[in-house]
Amino acid sequence: MKHLTALLLCAAFTICPALADSGKPSQGQLLSAFFGLDDSRRIRVRTSVACRGIPGGDGMPVIFDHEVDSTTLEPEDFRVTRASGEIGRVDCVTLRPADDPGELRTALVIGQYGSLEDPPVTVEIVGDVMSLDGDLNFKGATAEVIPLAAGPTLILAESVPPNYWSLGGPGDCPRDGLRGVVRAVWAGGITKPGGDEIGAAEMGLYRISLRQADGTVVAVAPMAVGDLNDNDNNHELCLNVEGEPFRVSFPAGAVTDPNEDLNPDTGIDVSAPVSN
Repeated sequence: MKHLTALLLCAAFTICPALADSGKPSQGQLLSAFFGLDDSRRIRVRTSVACRGIPGGDGMPVIFDHEVDSTTLEPEDFRVTRASGEIGRVDCVTLRPADDPGELRTALVIGQYGSLEDPPVTVEIVGDVMSLDGDLNFKGATAEVIPLAAGPTLILAESVPPNYWSLGGPGDCPRDGLRGVVRAVWAGGITKPGGDEIGAAEMGLYRISLRQADGTVVAVAPMAVGDLNDNDNNHELCLNVEGEPFRVSFPAGAVTDPNEDLNPDTGIDVSAPVSN
């Protein structure tokens, strides 16, 4: 039914070129799945509205390669397989807290689907989960699960188009001197050790490699980091230097995931905008 609805919408508004060519959406992919919390009640605080009544459990951010239509997300769309071969139980799926415009690709999967002794090892999309624009169906996409003890890593970096810039407010990029914004997406939410939001010291550890108009390559720190204080896995790196960003890196040992695991040295190439 979800697939049929997407087809009808695309036919009515002619907004889905992938559908027009083949009669069905193209295949979407998963970028990562991270076993972030095991049997934790902390999840209840982060998703109290979207998953009302769920008392906690295991938490796993699953990141899609494009933004997702939240109306097509249901718990039964996710099959989580444990090391033993057993299928875990998924109770709730929400895009919170990463639900700002341009961020709608991280689904927090909550349930009882793993432990230290029998951890989750794969996630498969078994229902018709659609991209925000209807061009992609993620059914059949799979990802190996990053284990609980692993530290957080960068999964995606993309240049943010100016029409997506959030400027001037608390936690936003400053207007003055801004030349570009890069969105850095981590495998899960990150903080300083102990749970506080990152500060100037951690912000200054980011390095963005830029290719300038004359071919010169420079590596710069952001003048600020936006999209803070919302418990999600996205940072907006605010740049005051001209150039085409092509890589983001961050050194080991400065931030932790909700399980208090420190990050390894991590880096990712910058893609063209993939937000819908």
